[in-house]
Amino acid sequence: MMLSLRRLDVHVGSRRLLGPLDLDLLPGQCLGVVGESGSGKSLTALSLLGLLPSGLRASGELAHDGIDIALNTRSHAALRGRVIGWVPQDPLAALHPLRTIGAQLVETLRAHGQSDTEARALLERVQLPEPAASLRRFPHQFSGGQRQRIAIALALCSRPKYLIADEPTSALDARIARDVLDLLDALRREDGLGLMLISHDLPLVGAYAEHVLVLQRGDVVERGATAEVFAHPQHAYTRELIAADTLPHVEGASAPTVGPEGPPTIKAPLLRAEAMRMHYPRAPKPALDDVSLILHRGEGLALLGESGSGKSTLGRAVLRLLRGAQGRVWLDDVELTALRGAALRDMRKRIGVVFQDPYASLDPRMRVAEIVGEPLRIHGIGDAASRLTKAGELLKAVGLDPDMGTRWPHQFSGGQRQRIAIARALACDPDLLVCDEAVSALDAHHRREILALLATLKRERGLALLFVTHDLSAAAAVAERIAVLDAGRIVEIGDADEVLRAPQHAHTRALVAARNLR
Repeated sequence: MMLSLRRLDVHVGSRRLLGPLDLDLLPGQCLGVVGESGSGKSLTALSLLGLLPSGLRASGELAHDGIDIALNTRSHAALRGRVIGWVPQDPLAALHPLRTIGAQLVETLRAHGQSDTEARALLERVQLPEPAASLRRFPHQFSGGQRQRIAIALALCSRPKYLIADEPTSALDARIARDVLDLLDALRREDGLGLMLISHDLPLVGAYAEHVLVLQRGDVVERGATAEVFAHPQHAYTRELIAADTLPHVEGASAPTVGPEGPPTIKAPLLRAEAMRMHYPRAPKPALDDVSLILHRGEGLALLGESGSGKSTLGRAVLRLLRGAQGRVWLDDVELTALRGAALRDMRKRIGVVFQDPYASLDPRMRVAEIVGEPLRIHGIGDAASRLTKAGELLKAVGLDPDMGTRWPHQFSGGQRQRIAIARALACDPDLLVCDEAVSALDAHHRREILALLATLKRERGLALLFVTHDLSAAAAVAERIAVLDAGRIVEIGDADEVLRAPQHAHTRALVAARNLR
């Protein structure tokens, strides 16, 4: 019994995007598919599922249990669900935001002739807390790791023989990522599932996959037993991926040692937040519980924590983007929390923001030059010609060709889109740059590039950087200080190297240990 694909090619017009590619999925085994953004990983999965976007065409030979199946036919479509299950990269985007989890599970179970009563059993099987109550909740009421478990439960509704997990841990912290993959691995062993694990996280693939396929720009450059490929990579690209995943301290991040109370040579902080609190409606515990912090010019402070720790809530509360947040925030000697209307809008020029998902934060109907220059237009800075010129300068500053300003967001890779988002954040020459999980969805190579860019911009422009992340190595690459959050409180703060080398709090030690296991 096996699912095999031979000589797969994917074209758009006359241009080949992927292939020729061969792969085998066997029951009870895990195949890892690795490569950078744009390497063809997701195209491989979509070809197997028969879900390629319009305009792309696939050719090749697909067989299941020795029976040949023509690609993109009814017989191929019939494999979806009953034979091949799919766990998408972004469960929040894949789940219907206006329907309860129970309704979505029941709908899928009925479509595959299963009993409604299986819904609760599935949530129990994927170890979702309070399964009975969870059936009545909506997707936004769950953490990222919990939503990924729900996506796995939905994929199991049809009792598939093979499961394709497309970047299932890309936006999760180390501990939760390992929990999700432990779950997938247990399902593989218990049900004899054939698992195809698509990821740019090489350590995780190395821990769970027996065999690995390495893709570069649509070509298979290396394949074999995972342990052998990782220990003795034959192709230069594989060696580059392995080296890129070992992320050193990026040049430009280091500065004079900064302790919890800031460097003695700097008289006044740029950003100061005191007694920050936030309690979401109907949440059992506060998301923020009496948190204070200080950030100086030219300094990087990483807010480090797991999903649900309060780090993103703190970042948004500081930016005045959360209704119901309490506390006081100052930028220099101006209290942001006391400003309203035009006065607040004018102060916002001094703060740039880079969000986690650049594709979601860039308007798909605007050309890149318009996107980068939009903050200038909003704040009434310059005329159309000067804004276009400034956009070109900013694109060049983040390592992109200014001529790319005429293109649309969908024409760029994930790493390039994040550079565009950074350029936009710099448009008004801010004093403070806030990055919310800005590299969490990027592969190791692009993550390294973006972190190096941020470190350079911080050094050259004297930016203060508030860097929200669950990635310990990313925090060390751009921040002089690290504040560790757990359950809405800062449990440890100090010099980045010291916090990661000799953590004092039990929670920090657990985070470091989880990262070292990868």
